[in-house]
Amino acid sequence: MHKMTFKTPLAIAIAAASLGMSGLASAQMTMEQRFAELEARIEAAEQRADAAERRAAIAEQSQLTAVATESDAEIEERLARVERYADGEEGFSFNVYARSGLLIGEDGKSENAGPYLTPAGGEGGAVGRLGNEPDTYAEAIFNYRMQFDNGAKALYRTMIADGTTSSNDWTGGDSDINVRQVFAEFSDLPSFTGAFENASIWAGKRFDRDNFDIHWLDSDVIFLAGTGGGIYDMQLADNWKSNLSIYGRSFADYPIVDRENPGLEGDTDNLILTSNNYFGNWQWMVNGMSAADNNERDIDVGQTAADTGFHTMIAYHGDSFFGMGEGNFKAAVLHGQGLGAETKSLGSRGDLTDDATATRLALYGTTYIAPQWRIAPSILAETSEDRYVQGDKYNWAGLNVRLANELTQNFEMQYEAGYQWMDLDPQGYSGRNAVDGGFSKFTIAPTFKPEVGGFWQRPEIRLFTTFSDWDDDLNNYGASSLGNEGFTGGQWTFGVQSEVWF
Repeated sequence: MHKMTFKTPLAIAIAAASLGMSGLASAQMTMEQRFAELEARIEAAEQRADAAERRAAIAEQSQLTAVATESDAEIEERLARVERYADGEEGFSFNVYARSGLLIGEDGKSENAGPYLTPAGGEGGAVGRLGNEPDTYAEAIFNYRMQFDNGAKALYRTMIADGTTSSNDWTGGDSDINVRQVFAEFSDLPSFTGAFENASIWAGKRFDRDNFDIHWLDSDVIFLAGTGGGIYDMQLADNWKSNLSIYGRSFADYPIVDRENPGLEGDTDNLILTSNNYFGNWQWMVNGMSAADNNERDIDVGQTAADTGFHTMIAYHGDSFFGMGEGNFKAAVLHGQGLGAETKSLGSRGDLTDDATATRLALYGTTYIAPQWRIAPSILAETSEDRYVQGDKYNWAGLNVRLANELTQNFEMQYEAGYQWMDLDPQGYSGRNAVDGGFSKFTIAPTFKPEVGGFWQRPEIRLFTTFSDWDDDLNNYGASSLGNEGFTGGQWTFGVQSEVWF
């Protein structure tokens, strides 16, 4: 008898079912014939199943190959996008500047202070900020960058800022929260050619991209901001890049000269047209201003407020420490007339006279003088006259040095010394008195960092002790912290502060 083999449980099930259905009708067939036929049918079915499995495997493999090929392209695109995100070329990013601390006088009370506490401070004369800041100030900058298939790029930015001198945790009643920037900027536009090939355009409210400052004084060298539009990086020649912009700033709610309607108030916009030019390391900036009807402002008896202005700046951005070693330095000379006599914050003051003139010098740099010692000196000075009334004079100059000794990976000692001389003759404007004298300060600040290494390395937490002294005559000015009761010279202050940026 032929030996039967059943290869799978499925074959057994099929055989059993077939036998049951055959019944008596299959009685004439021998048992051997029936099982031989059944086995042949089972083998044919198994062959068809094997062929189907092979076809399925081939189809699956083909599909996997297609998917793998498609995924490679997708993976490359995702990797490229991740790299753009990581480099900040695309997607959302968040930047911060913040400082907050406590400043206590020798009597145990909160102390009036700040980089602009001297009589010259009202005209932009900043002294060193280390151990001299009683406020909490924070900027939160939200960026979203896009890159399009044609290569064009877009940036959208919103900046929110707040400042207060209160030590409370809830300061909604006296804080100055404000949206300082809201703008869009487009770059790498493929339809831009020639001089505009690498140019970018923008519109909205913003800080100008090319502002720069002396950080350890908390003083901008030049600060251009407002609402408007412009274009950056026009390539006008091989060694000549140029920016062109128009900004608007508002002089709001000021008394105007109207004898028939005393107490009448007005407002106006100051329009600032700017051409900012770069020739290698050199920068030449020219600004023209127009504030229609600002001459109706009542600034003083017999005085006329300016409704136009001119401002210019020549600056050099050095890539060494004054040519003496590694580091950097910047030097700038600024001059303005009329509304341009506010040489730092362009177009921000409407109480300047037609005849106002001002010239300012800024000079600063940073370097290492030894492997663990770095230094950052600065000079800031200005002379101006006919500023608010005919015949007034405001002359001041300051020297500041920030020094740091990096002792461990997480700790350094910082020192700051500064001196400011001033000779101010306001001609009685706003009840101010003529003063002549000097102000000096010295600060020691043990400082902790996650990692030391360079002047711009943040965040950091500082403890500090500051000694300030000044000539008694400065207390008579009447429009600064030094004119307040309790400021007598030879004063100690103490405190703690954090400073963060990223």
